Amino acid sequence: MARKASTETSTNTNPELIIALDMLEKEKGIKKEVILDAIRVSLETAYKKNFTKDDKNYRDSAREDGVEPERHKEEISVDVDADTGAVEVFAKKVVVEKVEDGVSEISLAQAKMIDEKYELGDIVNVSVTPKDFCRIAAQHARSVIVQKIKEAERQNVYDTFHSKEREVVTGVVQRVENKTYVDRDGIERSSNRVMIGLDDRTEVALLEKECVPGEHFVVGERVKVYVVEVKENTKGPHIVVSRTHPELVKRLLEKEVTEIADGTVEIKAVARDAGSRSKISVWAKDENVDAVGACVGLNGARINAIVNDLKGEKIDVINWDPDPVVLIGNALSPSKVVSVQVCLADKSAKVVVPDYQLSLAIGKRGQNASLAARLTGYKIDIKSESQAAEPEMEDDGKVYIGEGEYIHYHANGTPKEEPEKENNLPEENVEPEELAEEDMFVETEELEEMSADEFEEFEELDEEEMVELEELPEEE
Repeated sequence: MARKASTETSTNTNPELIIALDMLEKEKGIKKEVILDAIRVSLETAYKKNFTKDDKNYRDSAREDGVEPERHKEEISVDVDADTGAVEVFAKKVVVEKVEDGVSEISLAQAKMIDEKYELGDIVNVSVTPKDFCRIAAQHARSVIVQKIKEAERQNVYDTFHSKEREVVTGVVQRVENKTYVDRDGIERSSNRVMIGLDDRTEVALLEKECVPGEHFVVGERVKVYVVEVKENTKGPHIVVSRTHPELVKRLLEKEVTEIADGTVEIKAVARDAGSRSKISVWAKDENVDAVGACVGLNGARINAIVNDLKGEKIDVINWDPDPVVLIGNALSPSKVVSVQVCLADKSAKVVVPDYQLSLAIGKRGQNASLAARLTGYKIDIKSESQAAEPEMEDDGKVYIGEGEYIHYHANGTPKEEPEKENNLPEENVEPEELAEEDMFVETEELEEMSADEFEEFEELDEEEMVELEELPEEE
C-alpha cells in the first residue's frame, strides 16, 4: 500500500504555468491534462539525470576515480498540481525494520513520523524535491509545451484535410517560388511552384507538374485545387494538391449541379486534357430529366461557372448510353456521325463522318478523337464518307456490328436478353393471300406424295405462270 506523504511543504508553485495552459486549451484546443502528463514525464527524466546517482556525470566521475559507481533503482514520481502549478518530486521507499539502502528504504520509526498508519512493508512517497527544481521544471515545461503545441497543430491539420481527401478546396496564392536543381544527367533545371494558403495555419505547394500549362497565378488570387492525397510523416502532414487531375472537373460539377448532388443525375466518366478540353458523360436515372441540360444550366450558367474556375477550359457534356454505338456517336460531339461499327471483342470501333466534318471529328492534334476514346473505353478509327467508300484491301477478320444494329443493354452495362419470337400461326381459316411467299413452293417430300393426276396438273403450267414464278423476289 502506497500513501503520498511529505515531510515539508513545497514552495515550487508556478501559477503562470496553469494560466498559460488554460489559454492554450482555449486557443489551440489542446487539453491541459495532456500537457501536464507530458511535463510530469519530462521532469522525471530531468530529476534522474541531474539529482540521482544514475546520472551520466556521476557514473563517469566515479569510473575516473577507479570506483565502481553505485547502482540503485530509485523509483520517483513527479506531481504537478493542476490548480496551483506546484511541482513536487516523490521517492518511493519501502518501510523496513532496519535500513540497509537509504535510497529505496525507510525505517518504521521515520514512517510513523509521517503517518501513524504505516506498517512494515508499506510504500511511502517521500518528498525529495530539490530547492532549485522549480527553475529546471520551468525550462522543461517550456520545451514540452512548445513540442506539444506543434504536435497538436500537425494532428489538427492532418485530421482536417484527411477528411477532405479527393475533394476540392479553395486557397489563396501566397507566393510563387522558382527553384533551381540539377537532374540526373547533370543538367541544371528550374522548377516553379505556387504556395497556396488553405487556412491561417496550413500552406501547401502546388508543383509545376500539377499546374495547367500556361496557367499564371497572382498573389492574393483565390484558386480551387483538388486534394489528391494527405500523408502523415515526421515533419507533419504532407498534402498533395493538383489542378490537372480529371477528378477536379467532376467534383466542381458535383458542387455546381444540384441534380448530381441529390443523385438524380450521375456522372459516368470524365476524360480531360488539362487546360484545353474535357468531356463528361452523364446519365439521368429519371427519364423525365434532361441530364445534359441540368449540367449546362439556364443559358449555360452552371457550366460557365466551372469554365471560369478552370480559366477557360472547354467542357463537353454528353449523354451516356448503355449502347456503345450510341455512346461513341455522342462522344464525338460536336461532330456529326454517319455510321458506327463496333467490335466488342477488342473494344474497337469504326466511325464514318461526313467529309466536311472529318477534321472536326478528329480535332486539333487528334484531341477530340482521343478524348472520345478515353471517355468510352473504345479504340476509335474515324473515316470520311469518301474514304469509307473506297474498297478495303484487307479484311481484319473482326466481326463488327453494322449501322443500326444496336446492342441493347441494361443501365448497369449488362446486355439484355432478346425475347424469342414465337411463330405459332393458326392453321385454320388461313386465306390464300395471307400465305408467305415460301409457302407457294412445294417441298420435295410433298412431290413424292402427289398422285399422278396431281403431278400432271402441276407440270401443265403455261408460260405466263412460269414467268410470274421466276419474277418472284429471291429470299434474302
